[in-house]
Amino acid sequence: MIRTLQRGIRSLPLGTARDLLRGRPLGHPVHPVLVQVPIGCWLSAAVMDVMPAGQRAATTLTAVGLAGVVPAAVSGWVDWADLPPEQARVGLAHAVTNVVAVVFFAASLTARLRHHGAKGRLWSLGGLAAVGVTGALGGHVAYRRAVGAWPA
Repeated sequence: MIRTLQRGIRSLPLGTARDLLRGRPLGHPVHPVLVQVPIGCWLSAAVMDVMPAGQRAATTLTAVGLAGVVPAAVSGWVDWADLPPEQARVGLAHAVTNVVAVVFFAASLTARLRHHGAKGRLWSLGGLAAVGVTGALGGHVAYRRAVGAWPA
């Protein structure tokens, strides 16, 4: 299943966009750079949640974080398509956990827009927990790719 999905992604007619999504002009992958938008926004939203009158800012930051998911995910999938099987399995778990985080933050935004601030904050905390897990998985893939193995 993984190899089939990887072949499918590699066969997408992305042209020169593939090099941009992989970060070739920068000389390093662009995915780690792009994930900073959703992570930073969602972490900042949590800070705003504890500030007096920070609810409007938290709602805006949650929405901006969700918008930032698309370019981060697309670049991640393009990188993932070239991973060896062991890393691809961890990368797939990373992607699934990212979906969980996005669902939680989408639920948070929905609750916030419906003026259910407490529910929005709870969904946001769950989303941050998922971001922590997915970040650890993504870090595992990146570290294994960079050095080839964990240190002894």
